[in-house]
Amino acid sequence: MDELTRFRLDGRVALVAGGSGGIGVRLCAALAGVGARVAVVGRAEGRLAAAREAVERAGGEALVVAGDVTRADAAERAVSETVERWGRLDALVNAVGGGAGAALHDAQDYTEEDWDWIMDLNLRSQFLVSRAAARAMIAGGRGGRILNISSVRGQLGVHLGYSAYVAAKGAMNALTRQHATEWAKHRITVNAISPTFVRTPQVESLLADESFREGLVRRIPLGRIAEPDDLVGAALFFCSDASSFVTGQVLTLDGGLTACQ
Repeated sequence: MDELTRFRLDGRVALVAGGSGGIGVRLCAALAGVGARVAVVGRAEGRLAAAREAVERAGGEALVVAGDVTRADAAERAVSETVERWGRLDALVNAVGGGAGAALHDAQDYTEEDWDWIMDLNLRSQFLVSRAAARAMIAGGRGGRILNISSVRGQLGVHLGYSAYVAAKGAMNALTRQHATEWAKHRITVNAISPTFVRTPQVESLLADESFREGLVRRIPLGRIAEPDDLVGAALFFCSDASSFVTGQVLTLDGGLTACQ
C-alpha cells in the first residue's frame, strides 16, 4: 500500500466551521485536494464564495452554509445540511476564532462585553459545532475526526491585554482533551493544532507595522511568520486515518516559539 493513502479522504465529508477565514479557506482547499467533499460555514458571503472556489479549484465538491456558529441553531443547521446533502459527516475543523486585536484591555479594566464576544467567538463556537458534529458522527456509527484550531496563547501569556483570548484558547485546549476522553468510545478522535501568528488577510494591517513584524520574527527561532500552508500537513494528519490512534493532543506549530519561552 502507498503509505500516503492513509492521509487521503476519498469518499469522506468534512465540515469547516469558519472556512471563510484566511486559515479556513486554505484548509478547505487542502481537504478537497485529498478527496473530501467539503461543507463550509461562515458569516461573510464574499469570503464564503472564495472558499467555494478554493474547494472547486482543488477538484472537490463544496456546500456553503451561511451562519453564525456562536448560535446553537446555526451550528446545528450547518451539520444537518451537510448530512442531508451527503449522508454523512466524517471530519470537523473548528476554524472560527480571532478578534483578540480588536479587544485589547489591561486585565484590571477588561470589559464584560469584550470578554463575552471573544469567548463566544473562540470557545462557544467550538463547543456548539463540536456537539452537533459529534451527535451526527455517533448516529452515523463510523467514528470521526474533530480538529480544533487553537493558539500558542492558550499556553503563553502576552503583554498585550489578551485576557479573554488566552482564557478562551486555554479552555479550548482543555475541552479538546475532555471531548477526546468522552467520545473515544464512539471512535471519534479530538485534537487541536496550536499555531503562533499566521499571515492572513485579516492581519495584514498589523504586519504592515515594521516594528511589530520585526519583534514577532525575533521571537520565533525559525525566523519567519507562519503561513496558512504551514498548518496543512498537521490538519490533514489529524483529519485522516494517519492519526487513528491519536486523540486528546494539542500540537504546537510555532517555529520553535514555545521551545524558548
